[in-house]
Order: sequence, then structure tokens, then C-alpha cells
Amino acid sequence: MRKKSELPTKVCPVCNRPFSWRKKWERDWDQVIYCSDRCRSEAKKST
Repeated sequence: MRKKSELPTKVCPVCNRPFSWRKKWERDWDQVIYCSDRCRSEAKKST
């Protein structure tokens, strides 16, 4: 088991906050862009 500090992180393009890998994103980590559903919906509104 890894420590939380060793997990990969990304930066959300909407809120510019870092977010960490989650178990539910295990298979899709390369496709994950946004940290939350809220940021995903905000990105769709701005386009």
C-alpha cells in the first residue's frame, strides 16, 4: 500500500487546485481531467 504523499497528482484546469489519484479512477487516470463534477460542469458552461 502506498502512502498518500506517493500517489500521483494532477492540477484541475478549472479551479487550479491539485487533486490526487483515487481508487475509482484506477482504470481511467490518464483520461481524468477535472477534480470534480462541479468543475466538469463549469468547464462545459464556459465553452
